[in-house]
Amino acid sequence: MCGRYVLTQKIEVLEKRFNIQAPVGFEWEANYNITPGTYVPVITDNAPQIVQLFRFGLMPAWAKKKMLLINARAEGDRNLDNDPLYKGSRDIINKPAFRKPIRSQRCLVPADCFIEGTTQNKLDEPYVVYLRNKVRPFAFAGIWDCWKDPETGEEIYSFAIITTVANAVLQALPHHRSPVILQRGDEKIWLNPHTPLGSITSMLFPYSADLMNAYRINAAIKNPKANGKEGITPISDPLFSENNVTITDVIRKNGFGRNR
Repeated sequence: MCGRYVLTQKIEVLEKRFNIQAPVGFEWEANYNITPGTYVPVITDNAPQIVQLFRFGLMPAWAKKKMLLINARAEGDRNLDNDPLYKGSRDIINKPAFRKPIRSQRCLVPADCFIEGTTQNKLDEPYVVYLRNKVRPFAFAGIWDCWKDPETGEEIYSFAIITTVANAVLQALPHHRSPVILQRGDEKIWLNPHTPLGSITSMLFPYSADLMNAYRINAAIKNPKANGKEGITPISDPLFSENNVTITDVIRKNGFGRNR
């Protein structure tokens, strides 16, 4: 899963990187520990020229009460054992909470890096996972929705980050999932409402492990209020050398029919 991430860029950097504009009065402060429920910058398919603040944790429009769906599994209810060699369908297209958003409510979620715990110890053993060569910000593949509070009439715009099987870096932590990080050239395609669904699902694979790395940080990051720069200070060397060493990836981008 991906339940914590980092975004420290000034709005001017986001404007230049994603070719967008911030509305008048838009306010954003660096956050080194973005947690579910936080309002953060996103770029949506229905307003791709601007940046907006949506809540991290998707609430489906049909929900009877408030909820936080922070991640959306690319495989849906398939691959429940999180096999990194899974070759089956991207069954997110059939999940009730996600089947409409994946077709017509997609977004980019800007980030500098993300925070992940190990499968066994979770955030008692946290790591910062980042893209090499100071590639930041990048964009997670996100989906969004709007929920209207039946009592107050308030509209809550929220999003979830799509996850897929773990690449070699995430497996080395070890952790069983990877957030979907979009290739820069795919970002406009992701936001384009006319992109065929098959092209959308073809993006739902792990980012190349050769372009990623991770280092250990202090478990104090478990505290949602610990959102200062010191929270992501390394307490270990990176997991992998960055001197042109290739990380063997077990993922195979084969077809994704309905059957495993």
